[in-house]
Amino acid sequence: MEDRLLADEHLQSVLGRLRCLAGRGYDVSELGGGLTNANYRVTLTDDGRPGDYVVRVSSNESGLLAIDRVNERLNTWHAAEAGVGAPVVEALPEDNVLVVGFIPGRTLESADLRDPAMVPRAAAAVRMLHEGPEFAGDFDMRAIRRRYLAIVLDNGFRLPEDYGDLAPKVEALEDAMRPGDESLVPCNNDLLAANFIDDGEKVWLIDYEYSGMNEASFELGNIASESGLDVPTTRLLVDAYWGHSDPRKLARARAWSLLARYGWTLWASIQDGVSSIDFDFWSWGMEKYDSARAELLGPEYDEIREGLG
Repeated sequence: MEDRLLADEHLQSVLGRLRCLAGRGYDVSELGGGLTNANYRVTLTDDGRPGDYVVRVSSNESGLLAIDRVNERLNTWHAAEAGVGAPVVEALPEDNVLVVGFIPGRTLESADLRDPAMVPRAAAAVRMLHEGPEFAGDFDMRAIRRRYLAIVLDNGFRLPEDYGDLAPKVEALEDAMRPGDESLVPCNNDLLAANFIDDGEKVWLIDYEYSGMNEASFELGNIASESGLDVPTTRLLVDAYWGHSDPRKLARARAWSLLARYGWTLWASIQDGVSSIDFDFWSWGMEKYDSARAELLGPEYDEIREGLG
């Protein structure tokens, strides 16, 4: 694989312009997991100052997805200041390139976040981020969903057949989640399991593409959504984060989990229409949609509405 990477002219052009690599020997390997970027681990091999970096090369289509690369760099820096994110090393803004320090450890999987032993540790990492420096920009899933829907309709991208039929229920739930009901904190907003790294002593959070000021309850609900947490495990996560049991906080996290899945379905539709990455975005999105649809049409919906008070 390294031979193939060394033959990649664009990658070599990027690496050749990074100050942190100037005049240094290094090895490069590909890191998996990126759906809007390619990630490479670059390790210095000479006898000078050691270094181990992640070079993120992002796609040009990310503007459709409400990704602000300037905010991403700033918020990655602030997450490092909070003690929970990798340090920013360098950037090439004109090439959508960001270099951060490599964090050694185990990348979590969804099953890890369903483990009751991991949940309090993950909640502690999230709380550390939320108590850190304020982030640039805001993230409001209500507004982003509407923006994504307009892009999908304007471009004729694929959409589940009955997606619009569920909109009244979604909008009623959004109305019940009034802006200002919960204070805004610096959020990652995309905490799928692969964005948690466990170094054996603490849990780190990476990838701040969608970061911005948001409700803590969205962060918790989106974690539950991304890793398929059932209600008892979601309750454990919410209770661990807030430090006490609160049925209304649980209902709010569950509501955001449902709204996130419905909204991220549109993200998948856009990626299915524009991305050059070899990944089945449509199937990924339909898995989220089918889950959200089942809750919107089932007893869980009324349970969540009643729990919001």
